[in-house]
Amino acid sequence: MPTAAKHFTQRTPASSLADSVAHTIRQQLIHGELKAGQHLSEAVLSQQLEISRNTLREVFRILIKEGLLRHEPNRGVSVVVPSMADIIDIYRVRRLIECQALEKAWPLHPAHKGMHQAVLEAQTAREAKDWKRVGSANMAFHAAIVALSDSERLSAMFEDIAAELRLAFGLLDDPEYLHAPYVDLNQRLLQLFLEGQTSAAARELEHYLVQSERMVLAVYARQIG
Repeated sequence: MPTAAKHFTQRTPASSLADSVAHTIRQQLIHGELKAGQHLSEAVLSQQLEISRNTLREVFRILIKEGLLRHEPNRGVSVVVPSMADIIDIYRVRRLIECQALEKAWPLHPAHKGMHQAVLEAQTAREAKDWKRVGSANMAFHAAIVALSDSERLSAMFEDIAAELRLAFGLLDDPEYLHAPYVDLNQRLLQLFLEGQTSAAARELEHYLVQSERMVLAVYARQIG
């Protein structure tokens, strides 16, 4: 199923324990704590999350429906492995969502604070050469861009997309190459946005996302080739 269709569902605020735990696992994916293809043990995970196996199975059903986990008979549940087609679709959706959100937003929208905090976090992590943390800060920066739209639907969609994209990143063996260039680029986007140059920021973001997509696909093709 194409990513755009798969993810365009409204997610209401967590109304149950299963919803809350599903959010926790999405965040683990976004922060690179779970890897593509990783098998998820019901016994281990239910103990770690302090929930019953019945609740965990409901969580699995939620995340399988979202395309983040998969179930195979006699093998259980594992984290999905994104395909190159998934990556292309993810970046298509990102350009549609993020560039519009950045161009149309008010420069003093509260979400700019999240953009600023993410830039600072990435700069600190870069100094420590903690590239995994740089990647997480980059995801937070783009989530803040989407938050400029004031749309719960789009933010929910982006959470799923970010989780899938981070899984793809996790399959690549050079996180510095993938993440380092975007620390300064994010700073540049934030500066343009705060100066009220939202159209210029949106154009730069579109170019940035095209560049990022090409980089990821090139490295991904070598990894799986």
